[in-house]
Amino acid sequence: MRWTIKPQPEPKKVKTLQKALQVDEHIATLLLQRGVETFEEAKRFFRPKLKHLHDPFLMKDMDKAVARIEKAFANNENILVYGDYDVDGTTAVALMSTYLKTRHNLVYTYIPNRYDEGYGVSYKGINFALENDFTLIIALDCGIKSVEKVAHAKSLGIDFIICDHHRPGDEIPDAVAVLDPKREDCNYPYKELCGCGVGFKLVQALSSKEGKTAADLTEYLDLVATAIGADIVPIDGENRVLAYFGLLVINTNPRPGIKAILNQVEKTELTITDVVFVVAPRINAAGRMEHGNYAVTLLAEEEDDLAAKYAEEINNYNLERRETDKQITEEALQQIEENNEQDRLTTVVYHPQWHKGVIGIVASRLTETYYRPTLVFTKSGNKLAASARSVRGFDVYNALEACKEHIEQFGGHKYAAGLTLEEKNYEAFKQAFEEVVSKTIDRNLLTPEIKIDAQIDLKNITPKFYRILKQFAPYGPNNMTPVFMSDNLIDTGYGKCVGEDKTHLRLTATQPTSPDRFVGIGFSMGDKFEIISEGKPFKAVYSIDENEWRGNVSLQLNLRDIKP
Repeated sequence: MRWTIKPQPEPKKVKTLQKALQVDEHIATLLLQRGVETFEEAKRFFRPKLKHLHDPFLMKDMDKAVARIEKAFANNENILVYGDYDVDGTTAVALMSTYLKTRHNLVYTYIPNRYDEGYGVSYKGINFALENDFTLIIALDCGIKSVEKVAHAKSLGIDFIICDHHRPGDEIPDAVAVLDPKREDCNYPYKELCGCGVGFKLVQALSSKEGKTAADLTEYLDLVATAIGADIVPIDGENRVLAYFGLLVINTNPRPGIKAILNQVEKTELTITDVVFVVAPRINAAGRMEHGNYAVTLLAEEEDDLAAKYAEEINNYNLERRETDKQITEEALQQIEENNEQDRLTTVVYHPQWHKGVIGIVASRLTETYYRPTLVFTKSGNKLAASARSVRGFDVYNALEACKEHIEQFGGHKYAAGLTLEEKNYEAFKQAFEEVVSKTIDRNLLTPEIKIDAQIDLKNITPKFYRILKQFAPYGPNNMTPVFMSDNLIDTGYGKCVGEDKTHLRLTATQPTSPDRFVGIGFSMGDKFEIISEGKPFKAVYSIDENEWRGNVSLQLNLRDIKP
């Protein structure tokens, strides 16, 4: 692992903020690193309020979107709420459809089938709208690149409103309204909303016409927070407010569908990390293993008994998904070894039988193993489809753009993308991707990096320090869990390997300069026991959390890495 200490703010700024807030210098440092420089900004950071959300009408085309939906209400038109099959798409469809149904009876939902329609707006979906007399489609978490499909729908008399957050292509679709803060001609102050977040802004705009504020829409924020966590968008600015209040709803009064999922895992208070690893995989499993409709049905359900039944079905899909992705990961690792491709700068693997629903997860697992830009391909109809994942600091979307002569279509983000290509182009693409990455990647990025916020001594870790740290949550990109480094540590002699197969490390750290002792837990770090044995000094990178044991709560170090 590469240890990198983040740039430290100017001492003068630290002192000024420390004095203004009456906090420890390390807290002031953490805030400045997150762009919080004044008392007022700190107040907004620590005490988010719904009134901090931006006016939705600052988003380009919002007025047109609202006018078209109100026209549909007035003319009693059929409205089709259309969304992608992942967590962001299904939460967005559940949010938009449940809100619209409070004002209009003719609202229906459509999630494309991952296997015969693929990602985003499909011709099959447009034909469904035509056959069933829908004159307005609201597309969520997709549509920004569907130029030809939106034009086709328009020729059939079907209007589109697009709510997306992906990067636009060279041409914006000719829809009634295209809501996407990443449009170059959109001056919306916050650019990093997820698809469900853009949908929420449309709901906020529609409800403002009835005199309602964001505070009247909190019941929808459990869905928004789930999408923010699952889509790994930055948790700063507007997303921080939405995630903060969404978590509050999840932990106090979640909708029946989310409550039914929580009942399965017996969690008391969820963090955004729990949302990512507990709630999101179950919602995602529906679209991966069967159909995204199951997720929308669960999330929109108002009866507890039915929600429990749907949650059970989805949990079964999730168990099946786990088995499938484990098997495919093993096969992919074997393929890399057999082809002797361990020394490449990219991982590109393919098998026609691999389950299309889990190749994104497999790509993530291969990235964890070899730590390099990764693509996992499978057969999809008469084409090959792939999921791409990247390493921190490398833009895989740009790399795919540089290989587009071999690709039929692609889309996504800096760190995760999807694409399709003709089977005959696979080998040429594989070679081109390796060449592009070889020419453009900084070799340092191929070693996993731990970013350290600050170096501290154990004596700095006090209950008050931790109480303030907890208020930095919810964590996520641009506001990650604070990570610290301490050196000249010594184990008190109680260090040992723990767990069923002794793969984890447990130690009790102290420093010669401090009487304080802290238990440290290092998961999958049992092989590093030698570093801390026999009183040898070591340094550690860690975050701080609480450990509860027999009613006693103590602070402990969640070890990320240790070195002599």
